[in-house]
Amino acid sequence: MATETVAKPRTSARVHVQKFGTFLSGMIMPNIGAFIAWGIITALFIEKGWLPVPQLGGFGETDGKPNIGLVGPMITYLLPLLIGYTGGKMVYDVRGGVVGAIGTMGVIVGAGIPMFIGAMIMGPLGGWTMKKIDMLWEGKIRPGFEMLVNNFSAGIWGALLALLGFYGISPLVTAFSTAAGNFVQFLVQNGLLPLTSIFIEPAKVLFLNNAINHGVLTPLGVQQSLDQGKSILFLLEANPGPGLGILLAYTFFGRGAAKASAPGAAIIQFFGGIHEIYFPYVLMRPLLILGAIAGGMTGIATLAVTNSGLVAPAAPGSIFAVLAQTSRDSYFGVILSVVLAAAVSFLVSSVILRTTKHSDEADLGDATARMEEMKGKKSSVASTLTGAGVGTAAGAAAGRGGVGVLAGPVRNVVFACDAGMGSSAMGASVLRNKIKAAGFPDVKVTNASIANLTDSYDVVVTHQDLTERAKPATSSAVHYSVDNFMSSPRYDEIVELVRESNTERAGSGDAGATHGAHAAEAPVDAAPAAAAGTAASTAGTSEILARESVVLTGSATTRDAAIDEAGRLLLARGAVDEGYIAAMHEREESVSTYMGSFLAIPHGTNAAKDHIRKSAVSVIRYPEGIDWNGKEVKFVVGVAGINNEHLHILSSIAKVFTNKEQVARLEAATSEDEVLELFGKVNS
Repeated sequence: MATETVAKPRTSARVHVQKFGTFLSGMIMPNIGAFIAWGIITALFIEKGWLPVPQLGGFGETDGKPNIGLVGPMITYLLPLLIGYTGGKMVYDVRGGVVGAIGTMGVIVGAGIPMFIGAMIMGPLGGWTMKKIDMLWEGKIRPGFEMLVNNFSAGIWGALLALLGFYGISPLVTAFSTAAGNFVQFLVQNGLLPLTSIFIEPAKVLFLNNAINHGVLTPLGVQQSLDQGKSILFLLEANPGPGLGILLAYTFFGRGAAKASAPGAAIIQFFGGIHEIYFPYVLMRPLLILGAIAGGMTGIATLAVTNSGLVAPAAPGSIFAVLAQTSRDSYFGVILSVVLAAAVSFLVSSVILRTTKHSDEADLGDATARMEEMKGKKSSVASTLTGAGVGTAAGAAAGRGGVGVLAGPVRNVVFACDAGMGSSAMGASVLRNKIKAAGFPDVKVTNASIANLTDSYDVVVTHQDLTERAKPATSSAVHYSVDNFMSSPRYDEIVELVRESNTERAGSGDAGATHGAHAAEAPVDAAPAAAAGTAASTAGTSEILARESVVLTGSATTRDAAIDEAGRLLLARGAVDEGYIAAMHEREESVSTYMGSFLAIPHGTNAAKDHIRKSAVSVIRYPEGIDWNGKEVKFVVGVAGINNEHLHILSSIAKVFTNKEQVARLEAATSEDEVLELFGKVNS
């Protein structure tokens, strides 16, 4: 077959900054809980706190010795070390995290002040350099000496990094922190701090806020909070007022879908703290950024005038998180800043909405798609705005998620989703049947979670919203993006690719001979559904789908209620705990589990497998149909699987839903036994 050459697209400066911001936030966000814990301890137990305790707050003396308390050691040692470890682990797993933390300790001791920026340098540096060092003798260590070499190399290099941090990095970061702090003070003293909204508010809409907020404002804010007991910097970006004002303006003066969805979006933004939900509204009417800027400037000016601030970051930017982290003497100023920011943003935005014309305001979906394209991933709140899972514009337009160069025949195809449990299993079953019907039974079609993908596949098939996540781990494969798990036209393209690449060797048997070694590289949880079905049949498949888990007329009328109903059936069977149902909703917000042919198969995320006690499947029919992100769903199959025991049932379900006559029989079924029989299993 002809080799396809695809020019590598240019990456814009904005995307580079987004990636940098994402990397910085990746070190901070996993540790936000520690920041909040420190903020609570500070607010309660310092000398000016709500419940002053000398031994905890670190003031006064006990038995003639100064109290150290929790506040100082947590901010000086715990938080920077967590950031350094997280940064190193992001680059080079646990080994990189340990070395990054060692290097961070050198910066901490050398500076004597909280070293968040130093930790964000030393953590990734430790992980990256340790990775490069390990590559020097990869494959050259004699068996039995690996642990000795690994431990001593990490220890020696960690010690050297600690010295580098102490003598080299620490003075530089201290100078930078001092200069940045002085600059902030200059802005405050001269009344210029509100001008930062001119940059911050547009940056939020363009998803550059992580680089600003977590890269600069949070580290500086923590230092200021330690010195002064509070910081205004924590609210420069997190104030929910400007976004609330824009959404309220749409509520009163918007049109079409924007007006209808704005009240719900306002609740999510203000109380849930998910600021990204108002970004599509600004993208529809770019002039509304003026409302956000005016509101942001008003809020910051109010904080400056009242000398108010938070003791720790408010994450997410919910009014509840803001109030929880408000300094004891700042409640009036903080609440006033939120109210005035919302009021000014509302007034400016209302004037813009009333005085300007816009032809496509009803199409909120387009704006949401543009937002997701800029963000570079699926928005967890897009369906709240549009009632449908809106993919990126690029993903919706292109069937091929990317083109790799096939070095030989297609031997190994993987269908990947977030959990590797439901969507991928169904898609793999459909695709496997098509490839077999085309005369290529030796081509293996497996399913896996994206987290377990390796670069050992010829073809990778994913939902269009997950393709970008799958590419880095499978860069040499040909990628296909689909939006319909049951009947995507991409499947026929894949079959044709298999036919073209395998025809020359089909008679010689080379493809089958070489496939064995290739398939051995596949992850364990990517076992073919056929093999899983065989195993399941000997391991209690009869317990996977039971009569009591089949409901012919579901009571739910919405997608979320249907997920709850399917999850409750699994819970009643003792197959999962309550946490799994929450994970089913989390999975649905990430990527829709709508499969096509009136079928949805909600299931938990990959991280929720610990909530599964045994494999089980529930089946619910909704004769009148329910709206599932804009698609009609009449059958909901709840899935919880351990060790692929459930794949046999899913394979049967896939066969039913790719056959129109079988689907018609399922719609007309009058008893649970008829449903079980259609799926190839009657529970006695």
